[in-house]
Amino acid sequence: MSRVRTIAAAQLRLFVRSRLAVVALALLLMLSLIAAVTGAGQAARMAADRATAQAASNSAFANQPDRHPHRMVHYGTYALRPLGPLAAFDPGVDAFAGSLIFLEGHRQNATTLGAARESSGLIRFGQLAPAFVLRVLVPLLLVFVGFAMVVGERQSGLTTLQLSHGASLRDLIAGKALALGAVAGVAALPALGALGWAAAQAPADAGIALMMALAALLWLGLWVLAITLVSARAASAQSALLALVLGWAVVVVLVPRAAAGVAALAYPLPTKAETDLVIHDELRRMGDSHNPDDPHFAAFKAGLLRRYNVALVEDLPFNYRGALSAEGERLTSLLFARHAADTAAIQMRQHDLLALIGLASPAIGFAQASMAGAGTDLAGHIAFLDAAEAHRYRLIQSLNGLHTWQVKGAADAARNRDPIAERQSRISSQFWAQQRPFAHAGPSVAARMAGMLPGLAVMLVWAALLVWLLRRAGMGAEA
Repeated sequence: MSRVRTIAAAQLRLFVRSRLAVVALALLLMLSLIAAVTGAGQAARMAADRATAQAASNSAFANQPDRHPHRMVHYGTYALRPLGPLAAFDPGVDAFAGSLIFLEGHRQNATTLGAARESSGLIRFGQLAPAFVLRVLVPLLLVFVGFAMVVGERQSGLTTLQLSHGASLRDLIAGKALALGAVAGVAALPALGALGWAAAQAPADAGIALMMALAALLWLGLWVLAITLVSARAASAQSALLALVLGWAVVVVLVPRAAAGVAALAYPLPTKAETDLVIHDELRRMGDSHNPDDPHFAAFKAGLLRRYNVALVEDLPFNYRGALSAEGERLTSLLFARHAADTAAIQMRQHDLLALIGLASPAIGFAQASMAGAGTDLAGHIAFLDAAEAHRYRLIQSLNGLHTWQVKGAADAARNRDPIAERQSRISSQFWAQQRPFAHAGPSVAARMAGMLPGLAVMLVWAALLVWLLRRAGMGAEA
């Protein structure tokens, strides 16, 4: 083991003497530090802005004057996806999926405020976040630093000299890998510092931050093993560089982009316009609560009259219009929930296919593990949508309940033609303040850890394969 450390120390001295390697590492450290600092600052500002906007929306709803409850159904409120400190490390799908939903009656709106839709097209190539630097830029640096560390010495005859002094080829390969691993560790320091900052902001996330750091080191370890293997097996330094750059382009760029396209083709997702048209058509066939001859709502009315043993809706002990609104909201919400579940199922099938294709590219596994840990993956976005819809339905039905029990039926029926009845149909503003505001904590730490496991498993499989190939390369050369 001491011989391996000696070889590693010698290789590190060679790295330090290489001005190109030192300058490239220094530039990458600066870029990574900028990404970490700006990412942390931006995430903190966005989290504060979202919290402020959510509080303002809640306050605006709670402080409305005396109104008719159905006016408040249409006034609505907003739900914003909360942003945790770990999102500074990997923003995930947030820039593309959006973070704000307007909640109102009779409709299920889509998310807005997606940075990719509101910024330049450059954001689609990836945000300059620590996870992006680790996933894309650090491996390329390692390629240019380490491509010739084994094959270059073999071409110059240094390997034969080292072997003649008692070193084994296994020791040489292990020492070179250890030295390149040290460079990878230095290159990862700003990103790991960003994870440490996030853990300090949210101590409950310390365990998940540590797991994300291990995932990042495992990803860079794969490149250390791969570069060492190619450098040991290549016929020349030029062929090693060509093979590694091509491998980086395929693994980091080509396969993830192609995999996303394949998943979209295999499980096509309807557009928002297509879904809206289908929902509109189904709503028309479901029934019209404003049509007294509509079969469903006529049966609903007859059922209420039978239950309370009265002949007219005016004789019911509550406001029939409010009960009718509640029934209409129940039906439309069931329809919205079904379509939302169908959309989420298609998205998850795309995600699962992407993970399967990820067996050919551990970059996908690292990206999915990183987003899952940060809570910015698809599962986290769907959980936010579900929480927002549950809050919307609960709020609207609460308002419909106020409409049913707090507004007199006679005043309600005459409010559009009688100013006095219109004033009588309003209820106290205290009821708005009693409504529970939207709150969403995001996926739990356990759920995020579970979401990281498939990506980690893919990287571990690749690590085992590369270690096995390196061992064979060492044994084969010695034989």
